[in-house]
Amino acid sequence: MKALKFGPGLTPVFPSPPTSGQEPKNVITQEAGIRTPSGQSLRVNPLVREGDTVRQGAAVACLRDAPQVQFVAPMPGRIARISLQPGRKLSEIVMFYEAGGEVLHHDCADVTTQANLRRLMQAAGVWPWLRRRPFGGMPLPDERPTAIVVMATDTRPFAPDPRQALEGREEAFARGLQALTLLCDGPVLVCQTSGPALFERGLGGGRVHAIDGTARHPQGSAGFRIHALAPATIETPVWDVHAEDVAALGDLLLTGALPMSRLVHVAGGGLRESRLIRTHPGADLRELTLRAAAPGAHVLMSGSPLDGHETHWLAPRHRQVTVLPRAPKDTPPHWLLSALTRSGLPKPVIPTAALTQAFGVALPAVALVRALSSGDDELAMKLGALSLLEEDLGLADYILGGEAHLAELLRGMLDRVHTEYGS
Repeated sequence: MKALKFGPGLTPVFPSPPTSGQEPKNVITQEAGIRTPSGQSLRVNPLVREGDTVRQGAAVACLRDAPQVQFVAPMPGRIARISLQPGRKLSEIVMFYEAGGEVLHHDCADVTTQANLRRLMQAAGVWPWLRRRPFGGMPLPDERPTAIVVMATDTRPFAPDPRQALEGREEAFARGLQALTLLCDGPVLVCQTSGPALFERGLGGGRVHAIDGTARHPQGSAGFRIHALAPATIETPVWDVHAEDVAALGDLLLTGALPMSRLVHVAGGGLRESRLIRTHPGADLRELTLRAAAPGAHVLMSGSPLDGHETHWLAPRHRQVTVLPRAPKDTPPHWLLSALTRSGLPKPVIPTAALTQAFGVALPAVALVRALSSGDDELAMKLGALSLLEEDLGLADYILGGEAHLAELLRGMLDRVHTEYGS
């Protein structure tokens, strides 16, 4: 077992009531929203019409330029609404739950080759759960990464323990890991918390490795782990995937049906009680927080308080729901006072030890912030920015009081590089 060592990081504290109960409850919301992964605006072809009844796991849309990559229904139900943006870009597909519906099964008799496994994952809806570096979003349909990083640790505030999500599913997890070795040229790296290994040694002919030792954020952030283990470049993409999704792939290979249940923690200062539940992607956040939210206006976020976003549905990769009290609207000051007190230039970033810790002492924090702020894309690439996504800079933005907007600067840099190199 190899222990990955870098800076201790930080432990940001956000208020939240204690979690009720010991065992997670299974929750299927009456409505669900099917959306594309965060950071991607994809052109799709709907495969269903409003009013159609679909099975759990049935394809409801596919990529227009790669029809083999499909988005599937997270539960059995009826299609209520299909919303497309200009250019046939998917906004959302809303469906109603119907109890007693069927589950779609796939033929997994011969999934021993890379081509057949890739075809199964794209048809069953596993492909959107993968995420590539650089640039983010799901991988290209025919892409072959240099490494795959499996995240069995998460140090964000309120994050559920991936070990708990894998309890009783060790065989499925090992089966999924074995399958992932077919998809990449290099190793499959499992990043886990301290403790017993999550799989037996020798799995995958020595191509699967466990990286042990995490404590504070951002040590459990995929971007910093990728930068330390297998830095992503334009020519050498790297994928990351959550450990629970690997176990779901293992179940798919055994039974032919893709499990849609995932462990989700509902927490935050806008609740009367926190909840640990098992629900599905695209779950209705309003129903997940029903009778648990405190009185008054509040903000519903998919994701953690550091990198989540306000929305109606649980994002495809998220395992957290954060509920925060909505701050009252302040009376805007007189325009002259605003002009005298606010500069047209952004506030300078003052180097501190906290900022260095927010980057896990894995990247040169001050140099990278300076490169992003000045638009020096070449320097940012040399410093390791291609391994990062917006969520990886959530803690740094929090430390800087939200004034630097590092996540937005990183996204702008990645978009410019993506356009220039056409990857």
